[in-house]
Amino acid sequence: MVETVKDTRNHTVKTSNSDNGKSTDVSARKKALLLGRMLGLSSEDDYRPSSASIAERSSFRAQKLASQYQSNLETIYKIAISQTPSDVTGVDLDPDWAHQFFQLAEQIHNRKMQELWGRILASEITSPGNFSLRTLTTLKQLTHKEAQILEKALGMSVLVNNESRLKLIIGFKHASGLGHFFKKPTQTNIGLSQFGLPYSNILTLVEAGILHRSELETGILSSKTPISFALSGIKLKLTPKSGQLFFSYYRFTPIGDELTQLIRYKTDVNYIKALKEVFAQDFRID
Repeated sequence: MVETVKDTRNHTVKTSNSDNGKSTDVSARKKALLLGRMLGLSSEDDYRPSSASIAERSSFRAQKLASQYQSNLETIYKIAISQTPSDVTGVDLDPDWAHQFFQLAEQIHNRKMQELWGRILASEITSPGNFSLRTLTTLKQLTHKEAQILEKALGMSVLVNNESRLKLIIGFKHASGLGHFFKKPTQTNIGLSQFGLPYSNILTLVEAGILHRSELETGILSSKTPISFALSGIKLKLTPKSGQLFFSYYRFTPIGDELTQLIRYKTDVNYIKALKEVFAQDFRID
């Protein structure tokens, strides 16, 4: 026989109205007991788990889960409707894409992540083909915390010259010239960790399939050709002071490129300032 989940210990539980902006302070045991609701082990209305068979408890939990999934889909759908323009011609979604989308989307519980899924649906109705099923699968596995890491990384990424794909520039190297042919190039790093993006966060994006694992390098930059950087609407022009410099960077995967269309980000002004200071050593900046 299963007993109804109750907190029988004398714990102090502090709660507050979420409307007034204050947080809720609940003991770890209370948090654990609250998970019983997800398993159908808490009494609700006329339902008493202590008097129900395991088959009845399983059926009750399935009903709760189905209701939650339906609620998730309806929330995402409402967000999509609010994001869909009425003055643009829409298209019919690919049936297989739509089926997979709704199967994945129903399991998205976090409100911020639901907003992303709503924007995807709205985007596909107006301009289909931007988000693959592979990207949707990755997005479903992405936690809100990982989405915040991606947002931070995008705020430090740049469009170089006329390229359409963002690069996460981590610094530059000096090839040392022909006279030092066998010397290892010297590396100058920007120091992304001081702006909230430590190497562990980069590894998180790599493991999520958003960044390529390997650090990449550009070819040798010409001292006669300026390079343009575009960061969230801010444009910089960098001209190498010598002909032995090249950038090192991380590149987003195709899935990462698709996800960048969803995340709303902005560049930290302090990061821009630090970027200029680092590159001023070996670049003229306009």
